[in-house]
Amino acid sequence: MESSERGEGEMLRYEETEDDNVNPTDLSELLKEGTKESHDRAENTQFVKDFLKGRIKEELFKLATVALYFTYSALEEEMDRNEDNPVFAPLYFPLELHRKEALIKDLKYFYGEDWKEKIQCSEATQQYVDRIHHVGQNEPELLVAHAYTRYMGDLSGGQVLKKVAQRALKLPSTEEGIQFYVFGNISNAQQFKQLYRARMNALDLDKNTKERIVEEANRAFRFNMQVFDELDKIGKSLTEAAQDGGLPVHDGKGDLRKCPYYADKLAGNAGPSCPYHSAVALAKQPLVQLMLAACVAVVAGAAAWYIM
Repeated sequence: MESSERGEGEMLRYEETEDDNVNPTDLSELLKEGTKESHDRAENTQFVKDFLKGRIKEELFKLATVALYFTYSALEEEMDRNEDNPVFAPLYFPLELHRKEALIKDLKYFYGEDWKEKIQCSEATQQYVDRIHHVGQNEPELLVAHAYTRYMGDLSGGQVLKKVAQRALKLPSTEEGIQFYVFGNISNAQQFKQLYRARMNALDLDKNTKERIVEEANRAFRFNMQVFDELDKIGKSLTEAAQDGGLPVHDGKGDLRKCPYYADKLAGNAGPSCPYHSAVALAKQPLVQLMLAACVAVVAGAAAWYIM
């Protein structure tokens, strides 16, 4: 399937092989079957459902990117720590998989060069980060669970989210803002996932350790769901102005500057003026007032005739 020897910075070579010899005791199969329910629950969180339908606003997408940055920074720090540990070393693919640098590019795109000063780790993300550090430093055999949950998902459903985000947020075709989803050093995602599963299955693990890894993968899904729920709550609390990058619809009351039509006018757009204020101004014209009075008289007369 692969040539395991490569020079520094050289892309891994791999060939597609048929997965004919699936063994139910293989770690990849245990993870697939053992996390099905968690996977389904994660896909059915409100945040993910809205995302898949293209109902994702830029402000919320930016916060999701921030959460991913802190998560992958922790994960890849612990992977680097365990790159020579036999319980994880075969799954160490920094050139192909690491996402931290890609996420930094995305954060620079959304927040500017001073992005570090504008972001912070949320409560739910911090809990996830703390668990990853604990595993990497105390139970490195469980690190595969977190790597599997994140990277295999990124190479699968993550590619769907990439297209949805690009379309919904009108992001550049040059893929700025979604570099996280771009795996430039993987020529064929399906083949690479097969290689990764084969490497997982080759790990020298006893039955108990495999069961613990499955349990940890389910825990990883729960952490992700907590982050999704947190983002969903934030999304609901955001004002329409913050989500849409515009201003609330003007109802004819309060500050005129809150009217999007007025905002367009201030920006020099040639769009229509505020319909509320246009109607009020028109109603103040003498001729229009005369016509309205005549119409009211006609309607009143018709109503009186009908009642009689």
